[in-house]
Amino acid sequence: MTEQSKIPVPPRKEEGKQDGGSLFERATGAFGLGGAGDLFKPAPMPRDLVDAPPRRARPPKVEEGIASAAPIAPAETPAVPPAPASVPAQPAMVEREPQVQLPPIGFSETKHPVDRERLRELGMIVPEGAVTALLEEFRIVKRQLLLATREAQRSDRSPLAQRVLICSPLPGEGKTFCATNLALAIAAEKDSEVLLIDADFAKPSILSTLGLPAGPGLMDALADPSIKVEDCVLGTDVPGLWVLPAGNQTAQDSEFLASSRTAQLLDRLTQGAPNRMVIFDSPPALAASPAAELAKYVGQAMLVVRADSTGQSAIEDALTRLSACPDIKLLLNDARFSPSGRRFGSYYGYGG
Repeated sequence: MTEQSKIPVPPRKEEGKQDGGSLFERATGAFGLGGAGDLFKPAPMPRDLVDAPPRRARPPKVEEGIASAAPIAPAETPAVPPAPASVPAQPAMVEREPQVQLPPIGFSETKHPVDRERLRELGMIVPEGAVTALLEEFRIVKRQLLLATREAQRSDRSPLAQRVLICSPLPGEGKTFCATNLALAIAAEKDSEVLLIDADFAKPSILSTLGLPAGPGLMDALADPSIKVEDCVLGTDVPGLWVLPAGNQTAQDSEFLASSRTAQLLDRLTQGAPNRMVIFDSPPALAASPAAELAKYVGQAMLVVRADSTGQSAIEDALTRLSACPDIKLLLNDARFSPSGRRFGSYYGYGG
């Protein structure tokens, strides 16, 4: 129970006054603010008035066309215009060194005649000859290789795109036949030229196939730093066709190919010549080791397999050996049957 005796009793109202008074009077009494008259009294005035601080003189008004006296800036705060906040800070420019354009490497001007009768006897493409089924087949092959080369050059500008390795799993499958015909087909291009390299160092056959004279070649330039590889290149009377012989035989052909000098020599063969294709006739992949080493320096490889002869396991094993090359294509050689019934060459009036 609450003790009623502690509750304050309001005083009795005096006679002649209204009950409770106005809201202001009741609020004044409740919060101890004195009488209603004290609430609305003006603030007391001080006896001695303090003089107000003098006003600063306004700067003289500058009228249009009238120069005023130059204002004196405070000496301790020099005027520095702030940088505009809307302009972002510019990053420092990094100067890049310009790419050095190396001069093109030219080959010998001496033109050795190609034995066209020898090519005809071997059933190969004959320069300036008739359009045959064989020529049409290699026109299709070269078009795919040139297209892949141009696409690779646009993406990374690497000289690897201009190098094509022609190989086979085993001997006797026609790799030299395909490499020579492919080079002759590319030489006929109006915007391309070709360098055919005999890289079968143990059994070279390119020179005898084309009827060209023997001389120093790729292996001699690899073994002797004083020999320039471009000096070993033979010119031919076929426009756009050059040949690099294999050179003298050695028992260390794979070791020379694995050296750092190989990349330098191969770069010189395409230096300053983006339209020059380089075709390698290499040893069989499953019969000699140089094919696997050469696969590291080319952008494309063509594995020649003989129809109804090369087994699947040999093809798979050869593909593994050439896996350093990023683009490997298969070429079926000596095919006797065409499911579509195509007969290239007959459209031009020639069989074959």
